[in-house]
Amino acid sequence: MFEFSWPWAFLLLPLPWILRRFTASTEQAKQRLRMPMFAQFSKLAPSLKESKQKTNWFEALVWLCLVIAAANPQYLDDPVTLPNEGRDIMLAVDLSGSMTEQDMEYQGRYVDRLSVVKAVLGDFIEQRQGDRLGLILFADTAFLQTPLTRDLDTVSQMLSESQIGLVGRATAIGDALGLAVKRFSQKQDSNRILILLTDGQNTAGNLEPDEALILAREEGIKVYTVGVGSDGRGGFSLFGMGGIGGSSIDETTLNKIATETGGLYFRAKDVAGLQQIYQELDKLEPISDENETFRPQIALFFWPLAAALALLMLNQLYVNIIRLFSRSGKEA
Repeated sequence: MFEFSWPWAFLLLPLPWILRRFTASTEQAKQRLRMPMFAQFSKLAPSLKESKQKTNWFEALVWLCLVIAAANPQYLDDPVTLPNEGRDIMLAVDLSGSMTEQDMEYQGRYVDRLSVVKAVLGDFIEQRQGDRLGLILFADTAFLQTPLTRDLDTVSQMLSESQIGLVGRATAIGDALGLAVKRFSQKQDSNRILILLTDGQNTAGNLEPDEALILAREEGIKVYTVGVGSDGRGGFSLFGMGGIGGSSIDETTLNKIATETGGLYFRAKDVAGLQQIYQELDKLEPISDENETFRPQIALFFWPLAAALALLMLNQLYVNIIRLFSRSGKEA
């Protein structure tokens, strides 16, 4: 099916002739409204009176091509129906200073906690085809980096670009949970799953974890909490915080949040611990919604635009030829 996205653009077709009539009362406007190159053409070849009518048609053809391009012609393919079935999962990732501690082994070497979280969650995001994912980053406070979307590539990119210190160095677990509650309150038919990854305890924010927990229970949000960090002494922290002397994870609070919301608490001392959440989430039944239908669109505006450009180039070539002959005649 062929259509124009903005058919009202064809109302511009008579614009040059309307302007010419409107300005014809002044002495300067008595000359025919034309592009500069056409005026130049008229000066170079005043003797070619018979070309005047052709030039009018040429200008009209160029203007027609431009208006057609402005109307945005496009070809619509056959409708495609997409099944709208999946889970709504919000990821809340801790960016506090202690996440720089290099106490987790990954691919044969010790790396910082955030790097491991990014690597494992990157694989997790790729496997969430059909689900909607969102991303919350928190430290001194919490902010929504990516709303719930099926654009998994964007979520993955936003996670990979996150940096320690982006929102401070403390840990606002309550704010992260409260922000997730606020976002899920706008979704009526949803699994409402939150995965909260942190390596510490609540030390900042405007909302206490117990207060946010009450809101999460009322909204029916299932929270999976993940305590990230090893018990060993193998690492160091760029900010001098956290686990040189052992883990500072508030496991009591994280376990309480998970238990009272129907989720699970995971202690991720290594990559395998983080990956356990895959199997648990795969057991959850996806929510079915109304199917979405879309029609693939192929833009065609560049064809009339290219035609207008080609006509202008041909005209300029013609003007150059006339100038060449005119100069030769004067020299003779």
